[in-house]
Amino acid sequence: MLGIIGAMDEEVAKIKEQMQDVKIRTRASMDFYEGGLNGHSVVVVRSGIGKVNAAMCTQILVDEYQVRAIINTGIAGSLNADINIGDIVLSTDALEHDMDAVAFGYPVGQIPRMDTLSFEADPELRRLAKEACEEVNPDVTVFEGRVVSGDQFVSDKAKKEWLVEQFAGYCTEMEGAAIAHAAYLNQIPFLIIRAISDKADDSASVDYPAFEAKAIEHSVKLLLELCKRL
Repeated sequence: MLGIIGAMDEEVAKIKEQMQDVKIRTRASMDFYEGGLNGHSVVVVRSGIGKVNAAMCTQILVDEYQVRAIINTGIAGSLNADINIGDIVLSTDALEHDMDAVAFGYPVGQIPRMDTLSFEADPELRRLAKEACEEVNPDVTVFEGRVVSGDQFVSDKAKKEWLVEQFAGYCTEMEGAAIAHAAYLNQIPFLIIRAISDKADDSASVDYPAFEAKAIEHSVKLLLELCKRL
């Protein structure tokens, strides 16, 4: 069983349309759609926005559905000048950029008393996703790099520059690292797939609505092809 999480209805609606033999259960105000997707058993769920929603959703997938892997799909802001709107980022790792325990001797982003700064994504899932994306989205470029997450929509150039300097992040959003964190604690492989909807700078509030639909289309096509390959 594969768990698929999107933060918003728009990110999972197209996936749900492709599912067969669907059963729906509600847990913690989230609707979990269990069924088939391109020959694979999946549970698809909208977590809601932000790290707490995302982490709770991940834990329910582990406890209630015993998923063997988790994919987080959705959109993000680019932190790398080479990554354009519409391109895809596959996570090498993820961290929480708004975690700050510097006063206790930890680097920014590291959760106190944990043995890692970031949470490493599954290399095999990433390899399969890269192959799938290159086949079904030949019009965009696939990047592999760090995803940084926090409970804020980044639309400020100074904040963007800080994220790049501190973490060398490839993209920023609001859920991926929390899902990665929960997957790490449960020893479940994960991958974050992000289609770029904006540049995470002063133009973000303009770019986002204009390019959201196209970015979601790319990530959905990738995910459908990835399910065939698992």
